[in-house]
Amino acid sequence: MGKKEKDIRFGKFGTVSFTETTRVNDFIDNLEQGKVMHTCCKACGEHFFPPRADCSKCLASDMEWQEVKGKGSLVSYSRLKYAPAGFEEDLPYTIALLDYGRYQVFGRLDGRLDPDEVKIGMDLSTVVNELPDGRLNYVFKKV
Repeated sequence: MGKKEKDIRFGKFGTVSFTETTRVNDFIDNLEQGKVMHTCCKACGEHFFPPRADCSKCLASDMEWQEVKGKGSLVSYSRLKYAPAGFEEDLPYTIALLDYGRYQVFGRLDGRLDPDEVKIGMDLSTVVNELPDGRLNYVFKKV
């Protein structure tokens, strides 16, 4: 019997990838198609971002992918002047949390946003972002 090929798609995510493989590697395929996705438990309806393969509420493993779309409301943000290892070249950058109602998304503000225009409660959208080296992530842009 042949050796199964290792699925390392998640190694293409972000500035620094801390893992090559997860049970939600399809997240990368969706980014490549221009979609940021979250998961929803088919058993209890709980939504998750980052995506999960198993529901932490009812422990079911029957999840479906749903697109993060529309407007999210800015809940919190912080402008970083110091960064963890591997992110030093990105400084300064702004991390943020958007509320989409049934779930929240943590990520970065688009670096082209004027920091003086950023206000709690403002509407932003979550969009795919291609990094200079061809890796993918997502950022929050003005609606």
